[in-house]
Amino acid sequence: MSFVKFESMLKTNNVYFFDLTEFEEIIIHYIDIGKHSLAKKAVKLGLEQHPDSIDLKLLQIELCVFENKLELAKKLLSQVEILEPNNDEVFIQKATIVSKEGKHKEAIENLIKALTLTDDKEDIWSLLGMEYLYLDDFENARLNFINCVNADIEDYSSLYNVVYCFDMEEKHQEAIDFLNKYIDKNPYCEVAWHQIGRQYSVIKRHEEALSAYDFAVIIDELFVGGYLEKAKTLEALGAYQEAIDNYLITLELDDATAFAFVRIGECYQQLGNTAAAILYYKKAVHEDPLLAKGWLYLTNIYFDQKNYEKAAYYISKALSIDESDALYWRRYSEIKLKLNFFEEAIKGFEMCLSLGDEDINVFIALVDVLTFVGEFNAALSILIKAQKGHKNFAEIEYRFAGLFWLLNKQKFGIEHLIKAMNIDYDYHIILKELFSSVYFNEGTQKLLSDFKKATE
Repeated sequence: MSFVKFESMLKTNNVYFFDLTEFEEIIIHYIDIGKHSLAKKAVKLGLEQHPDSIDLKLLQIELCVFENKLELAKKLLSQVEILEPNNDEVFIQKATIVSKEGKHKEAIENLIKALTLTDDKEDIWSLLGMEYLYLDDFENARLNFINCVNADIEDYSSLYNVVYCFDMEEKHQEAIDFLNKYIDKNPYCEVAWHQIGRQYSVIKRHEEALSAYDFAVIIDELFVGGYLEKAKTLEALGAYQEAIDNYLITLELDDATAFAFVRIGECYQQLGNTAAAILYYKKAVHEDPLLAKGWLYLTNIYFDQKNYEKAAYYISKALSIDESDALYWRRYSEIKLKLNFFEEAIKGFEMCLSLGDEDINVFIALVDVLTFVGEFNAALSILIKAQKGHKNFAEIEYRFAGLFWLLNKQKFGIEHLIKAMNIDYDYHIILKELFSSVYFNEGTQKLLSDFKKATE
């Protein structure tokens, strides 16, 4: 082969003659395998032996672009354009250079010019599709990738890009229509069946998705992606044992993944087989110790089993990986409350708020813990923050009433109690649970009684 002869020449310092075609093959070979230094040596020698070759000069420009030497590439390209102004490759390289500079509209103009100068349009359509993608112009990108597919029915890269464009346009039915027409022409294409299944899954037509995935894995029994999507679809249909069977097939065909182990664990949980679920969640975190969700799933199982010590251990694992997830902190606080570790629970709920989780339940839980430990002013401060985003909530107003009463600000307490009763009278029972001394106070009982009579 030419490149073997070329490398032999480099080792011996002899100079061999290569014809133009051989040099092109050598250079393209080294570019394709990423050995740009050898490609540059071949270009240099090639131009010494064939100084007038436009094709070698274009390959030299391509290498300059690879190395981000754009100004040099432009200079060399200008020289080539003078010699061959109607060479489509000149405009393709121009497009590549300006695209690297972020000038995608200019790149498109050059590629359209290149289209008029060649009969070999497939590569240019593909490049145009990518340029339109850079501009988020999914319609034009899609049309160019469709041209590629029409020219080469086995251009699966372009097929994926067509479907991606439909996805970004949220045109899932149109994607299905396109793929059905494609399948009419290429019925044994597992990629197309897989993609049509994905589209049906997106629009929740799971039975049709399942049929598509079945075809995909019948065509290619080793198609891991087909089994994976089939398993996910079976989950959505509630066929958890069948889903497990298909996830297990993916593990046989390919390397084990934490994702598959987690999904199997969730299926077993749905089937009520907690022991098997724990086993697969543990396999998941063994496969990927940084999978925070795996630790969370273990946490939740032990929490539900009231094994709060183990739950605390696993939630600490999740938090050591990702301290920025408010969901983990909420679960942490719930566990700490069960263990009567109130300071830790307070810390967890405060972290939830600092991370943007301003759900009413977080505010209320934090207020209740602060109240329980006697931090009435701190609890009041949290209620004030809660009220800004949650107006006219009985949960907030009754707590305001109780706290103001405990802080000897009965006027404010009465105002909030009346407001709370107007929102939801029946919820007044929370006073008995959280502020028993306030609830059984004679004045409170009279207010509750009078309000009930007035509204009957």
